[in-house]
Amino acid sequence: MNYKHLHYFWKVAQAGSITKACKLLHLRPQTLSTQIQALEEVLGLQLFARIGRRLELTDAGRVAFDYANDMFLLGNELEESLKGMPTKRPIRFHVGVAEVVPKLIAYRLLEPALHCEREVQLTCHEGRLENLLADLALHKLDMVLADGPIRSHSPIRLFHHPLGASGLTFFGTSALVERYPGLFPARLDHAPLLLPTNTNAIRGEIIHWLDGLNITPKIVAEFQDSALMKAFGQAGVGFFCSPSIIEDDIVLQHRVEIIGHTHKVLADYFAITVERQVNHPATLAIQTGYRQDKP
Repeated sequence: MNYKHLHYFWKVAQAGSITKACKLLHLRPQTLSTQIQALEEVLGLQLFARIGRRLELTDAGRVAFDYANDMFLLGNELEESLKGMPTKRPIRFHVGVAEVVPKLIAYRLLEPALHCEREVQLTCHEGRLENLLADLALHKLDMVLADGPIRSHSPIRLFHHPLGASGLTFFGTSALVERYPGLFPARLDHAPLLLPTNTNAIRGEIIHWLDGLNITPKIVAEFQDSALMKAFGQAGVGFFCSPSIIEDDIVLQHRVEIIGHTHKVLADYFAITVERQVNHPATLAIQTGYRQDKP
């Protein structure tokens, strides 16, 4: 591979067009186009697709750009280091957040990564856990946040690292609290209740706990998105629960009342990596920075 060709490709990808890159590189468009074509011939892949007047990276182009970006930025950092200048390039940290993890919890878990000794550039990707784990196995992600450990039958060799656990707090609007009086948790019997869907590991534990107390709430709605469940709870559709470590935020944001707590059901959170021993400084900060809400 001719690294001059790779550098030209990198500049064109940054600029988004041959014309703009020519002005930066002081080359003629025909010359630059020929260099890009030479690189594509060596790789045997098309790196750009033309969309109107703009060049868009293909899937292969995006992979090549990520590598080129690392290579040339590292080269610039080396030059600065040899000149005795402090390095300014932050460490890139790509995290996958399982969609069942509440946004406030994700923030609490990831926030320590922003206070490493080395500056961190954080990129968050949200989605289904299965898809995030696949990206982690392909090294597209550095870590995945999940609400449970890896299933033993997973075909991917990954490692989970416990971050902590929190009890649950139950909430309701003032009108709902007045309509269903009594002590907690007995007041939930035959009361409207909002729950996560079965994709959330804690849903089954909540039902098991209530069954053990002979409490049968009226489940009026189920939600995959915890933010949507809180919105319905704020509207008074039913009581709902959330990890206790963010109860103050929920009361403030959603104008609801706390009706009770339980530590019989715990929300657990895990960092999942491809390494048994965590090495990334941001992951280490997350692993040591989370404050466990103990029963």
